[in-house]
This record gives sequence, C-alpha cells and structure tokens, in this order.
Amino acid sequence: MFKGRPSRGRNDEALPVTEADEEQLLAKAMQFDDAALGELYDRYEARIYGYIYRRTGDQILAEDLTAQVFLKMLESIRDQKAWHSSFSGWLYRIAHNLVVDTYRRKGRHSAVDLEDVPQTAAESQNPEETVEQTLDAERLRSAIRRLTDEQAEVVSLRFLEGYSIAEVAGMMNRTEGAIKALQYRAVATLRTLLYDQML
Repeated sequence: MFKGRPSRGRNDEALPVTEADEEQLLAKAMQFDDAALGELYDRYEARIYGYIYRRTGDQILAEDLTAQVFLKMLESIRDQKAWHSSFSGWLYRIAHNLVVDTYRRKGRHSAVDLEDVPQTAAESQNPEETVEQTLDAERLRSAIRRLTDEQAEVVSLRFLEGYSIAEVAGMMNRTEGAIKALQYRAVATLRTLLYDQML
C-alpha cells in the first residue's frame, strides 16, 4: 500500500472530493478497508511529505517521517484513537510532532556535510545563485525551528503549504483569531531572527 514518494505537484495531489465523499472514505478506513486506506495515502502522502521536507530540508528524513505518519495513522485506527474532527489537520499534527521530536533528539543545531546537500538547481542555473538559495532556505528553516511549536506549525501551513487562515484554524482546532495572532507573532519573530542572522 505505501509505496515510494511520487513526484506530484501540490495541485495534483488530491482529487477534488466533497465532504460526504471524504466522510465515506474515512468511515471505510476505520474498518481497515484496503482500498480506502490506499486512497487516503494517495491523497495525502505528497502533501505530508512536502510539509516535512520544507521543515527539515532532508529528503531521506522527510521520506522516513512521512512513512511514520501513515504508520501512526494505522496504529491510531487500530487503537480507536483516530481523528475527532479534521482528518487532514490530524495528519499534519502527527507530522508536526514527528518533526519536533526529531529536532529535540538531534538538538536544534545540526551540521550538514556539504557533500550530503541535494542538488536543487538545473544544470543551466548559476552555481552562485544555487548556493545562495540553499543558504537562504537553511536560514529560514533554522529561524522557523526557533519559533514556538505552534508558531512554526502556523508558518509552515500558511506560507509553505499555502493553506488559508480558515483551513489552518480547522487543522489546528483553533479559532481564526488565534491563528492570526500566532501568525502575526511568528512573522515578527522571524523578521527579527533573519535580520539578526544578516548582521
């Protein structure tokens, strides 16, 4: 059922479905229906992988943590401790917690061997631009890691995943006002952290 990560864009990841379709699919998944579980994996795997990859910058780690998210999903269904409201929000919460736990185990600042950095640019792109983009991405990831867990989750879901405030509020089981406040504080903190890194 859980195969390698397909190369799909965010817009191709999930087929448009109604809430009723999603509810029927989730009800079948709760009964361990293989087709329903496979469909849920197909709909959410690329989004969860993307979320984790943008938080970690590590393809292998992101693939591993993505697999763990879906294993935890199966364990929770088995133990009847699954989602209560938003299935996608619940999956993102599992992914977020796994990322946080990983950084707590590794320590907040870990070195990356330059030989282990994945190639991110086309051959025709200027190598200096590629290095600058890689450094900018790592600075941003480093700054996001210094936010509170909730602020980091809001920033990731809003700006890296592209969800609306209403969608993030549903995923995190918070009010839209609370999400706006978290976002405001997170952006202000990020601005300060990124400015300090440039000095």
